[in-house]
Amino acid sequence: MTVGVREQPRGADSPRPRPGARPGLVGWLTGLAVLAGVGYRLWLLLHAAPPTNSDEATMGLAALHIARGEGFPVWFYGQQYMGTLEAYLAAPVFALAGGPSLLGLRLPTLALYALFLLLAWRLTLRLTGDRWFGLLMVALLALGSDRIVKNQLIAGGGYPEMNAAGAALALLAVDLATGRPGRRSAAAGRPGRRLARWGAWGFLAGLMLWVDPLVLPYVAATGAVLVVFCRRELWGAAGALLGVAAVLGAAPLLLHSLLTGRNPLHAVLAASGANASAGWPDRLHGGLVLGPGLGMGFCAPGQCATWQLWWALALPLLLAIAAATAWRALRIPGPAGTAAVGPDAVSPRVAAAARLALVLAAVATLGAYTVSSSAGLTPVESSRYLSCLLISLPALLWPVWTVARHGLRPAAIGRRGVGSTLARSVAVVLLAVTLGTAAHATWRAAEAVSATQAAEARHTELVGTLRQLGVRHVRAGYWTCNRLTFASAEQVVCAVVDDTLRPGFDRYPAYRREVDSAVAPAWVAPAGSPLAEVLDERQRVTPGSLDLITIEGWRIYLPR
Repeated sequence: MTVGVREQPRGADSPRPRPGARPGLVGWLTGLAVLAGVGYRLWLLLHAAPPTNSDEATMGLAALHIARGEGFPVWFYGQQYMGTLEAYLAAPVFALAGGPSLLGLRLPTLALYALFLLLAWRLTLRLTGDRWFGLLMVALLALGSDRIVKNQLIAGGGYPEMNAAGAALALLAVDLATGRPGRRSAAAGRPGRRLARWGAWGFLAGLMLWVDPLVLPYVAATGAVLVVFCRRELWGAAGALLGVAAVLGAAPLLLHSLLTGRNPLHAVLAASGANASAGWPDRLHGGLVLGPGLGMGFCAPGQCATWQLWWALALPLLLAIAAATAWRALRIPGPAGTAAVGPDAVSPRVAAAARLALVLAAVATLGAYTVSSSAGLTPVESSRYLSCLLISLPALLWPVWTVARHGLRPAAIGRRGVGSTLARSVAVVLLAVTLGTAAHATWRAAEAVSATQAAEARHTELVGTLRQLGVRHVRAGYWTCNRLTFASAEQVVCAVVDDTLRPGFDRYPAYRREVDSAVAPAWVAPAGSPLAEVLDERQRVTPGSLDLITIEGWRIYLPR
């Protein structure tokens, strides 16, 4: 297959500044884009957006228990998978702040996003050497639709960490493959620094195995790059250090499995919908039509308009073109040296191999999601499983950027002229539409902030009212309970009930035991909910059994 994308030498059009040189226009613009991305998300956090939920509150409660020294959970409460790294990151913030808060819980996730943005920029430069393309990647990743900011900021388990870890794994793999022994390259660094990179790669790989297996395609793909370029080194001290570091990173998972005899893989398969059933038409629609637009930040909150589904058509083409161009660059024999000068020089073959690895990881991620029942049963919410695709954006859009700047190779069209001009125009339009669609989705997400802030204010009033009433124990629905307990710093303890008032799923069983031992727990329900209707019916059937207190958005039922 011949693909007519011109592979420009790294650095040919964007020379690197000398060490210590003042940053040029592209450097200042990149810095502004980074500040805009972080600033936008900080503004969201200060306005209680994106909206929180009881799952995030569960992670907050774990952080509270860690900060108090009351427990050190390995897994997200109520399940045997998804590590609690976010809770351990937030615990020091709670300890320093003197108590839990939603902002304190999310500050580490904001830091993880900033780290991802910088790593993605650095990775782009290493793979392409084009600082203007690096600016484009930073600008695109600075935008944030509803689904994107939820993945990046909500401390619900795994998602804020995965992108930063995946980008770091890819960057470390490129550094190690470029600076392998026997090559004269400034990237090789000192032997001690090189061993540290091997250890860092192994530790991150093991850590992600504990935190969330969704990033494993990127662990496998970047690991394959190391095997191809550094296989001799892996038989020595570097491989041993990598193995030890990986075991250390996955230590919580391994120790828990050894002590309990439980296999976390079974829990992961159950959570993915392996025990449920969904038809293939629904899976394909959710995984290949709705999923890419929602999961990669091109859709409005909770829905994809028909015109926003264009990305579902573009993504397979981009994957195919990116894979073909990377494979072609990998197969072309070339000099042993690098294609650019300076400390960031990367072998063209290493860069091509890394881009191909990122494309294959994206294909594996998209395929695994599509074949799961989650894609067919809950496509809007489960599109978060595609969050790692953002790591592959530099590899996906690099061929488009190359055509937009340089046109097609003459061999691909027979001659320069109309064909090359048309291709450049199509590439420019594609990049512009990509940025425009993501910007529109970001604007729509920002529009919803006022409603989210108002809902959080009503929840704060609910917590304050319960405290004023002296209510210590309540029963409520799943999406109310742990959020209420966390917001009150466990001054109000809640046990879950379903819409028929029967016991529900309590992620932290100690709360149910405490509520069951209380004399007369209250009931709390959102206004207009099925639970509120059942409790209102009880009032009508047995008048005088409950005292009703209403505040905006909520109904509190106090037993007499």
